[in-house]
Amino acid sequence: MKCDILTIFPVMISSVLNESILKRAQEKGLFKARVLNIRDYAADKHRMVDDYPYGGGAGMVMKPEPIFAALDQIKKEDPDLRIILVSPQGRTFNHNIALDLSREKKRLVFICGHYEGIDERVKAGAGAEEISIGDYILTGGELAALVIIDASVRLIPGVLGDEESARCESFCDSLLDYPHYTRPPEFMGMGVPDVLLSGNHEEIRRWRRMQAIINSYYKRPDLLKGVKLTDEDKKILDEIRKKG
Repeated sequence: MKCDILTIFPVMISSVLNESILKRAQEKGLFKARVLNIRDYAADKHRMVDDYPYGGGAGMVMKPEPIFAALDQIKKEDPDLRIILVSPQGRTFNHNIALDLSREKKRLVFICGHYEGIDERVKAGAGAEEISIGDYILTGGELAALVIIDASVRLIPGVLGDEESARCESFCDSLLDYPHYTRPPEFMGMGVPDVLLSGNHEEIRRWRRMQAIINSYYKRPDLLKGVKLTDEDKKILDEIRKKG
């Protein structure tokens, strides 16, 4: 997976890319990322990237020229691009989109907006798709871009270890995760479920599946619509519904 991130706050992006799983993925050669400062592509001596909005109104709007200048440079290196504008107006990001991006062969380009937004001609002229991470407003697109990148990179084969991959596959089944415990076996009067200490792998598997279904039923019942339930799962759901 290759991607460029266009931003006016490059340190904000690079600091995250150089930590944890994203850093390891780059070291393994499974993920290549480059951060480009949009200000470097501004033509005026003040490196202006924003201006007042036509029609009046509060705030500033990011200018199209520096962004297109950056895109033109990227296209000279690799003309086959998939351009993503991080925007609250886009389709809502989810696991399926992350999986799609993790398999993308084209170079990904993330454009991070700021201020009141980006000149509409950027989306139209660049053929950018819009992706949102939720129905709320952030100060800028940097955090949203990092969320999308992190969720996508961890799905690239070889990035995560076997245990972490198994947990990821669990979420592919549209269920919330089961509860996790570690040592000590008792803390502030609270213990660990006996089944997790039993060493019986089949019973542990069944307990975790049951807890995932219970969590999903009470916290995100909408997720259960996309799950292929086994007979055992259906029995668990019936018991939950009876309890009310």
